[in-house]
Amino acid sequence: MLRSPRLTLAVAESLTCGRLQARIGAISGASEFFLGGVTAYSLDVKVRQLGIDRAEAAAVNGVSGRIAERMARGACVLFGADLGVATTGYAEPSDQWQVAEPFGWWGLARLLPGGDYAVASGRVDCPGLARVDVQERVAGAALDALLGWIRGPAAERTT
Repeated sequence: MLRSPRLTLAVAESLTCGRLQARIGAISGASEFFLGGVTAYSLDVKVRQLGIDRAEAAAVNGVSGRIAERMARGACVLFGADLGVATTGYAEPSDQWQVAEPFGWWGLARLLPGGDYAVASGRVDCPGLARVDVQERVAGAALDALLGWIRGPAAERTT
């Protein structure tokens, strides 16, 4: 689907910790479109590698739809890709952040003519799932969202 027109893809992961990149890398011919990815597990790496605003991310512990979108955009910039996909979230409950059930966000970014980016994001709730199952579910949801976005029109904004 990324061959005509030729599009390239980059990934930024936090919650899924490489699982999304592994799924993309398992696709036959991935080297024709997949430029690479980064696992940005800490706030410092998200800021340094992906250009995330520290104050904005710190306010939500790096977990929101907007942060996922910014991570996807940052992956596009870092790798020079046309498309970016990102994940962030909580693999387990967190008393500190008042998170009762695990959940994640996927974010998408697409470079538009003129240099702006179209972005989209979605939340994936994972009540009762174990840590690894949350990571797998969010990676799958991010890939599904990316495929849906490539196939047809989707709700998006420009940044």
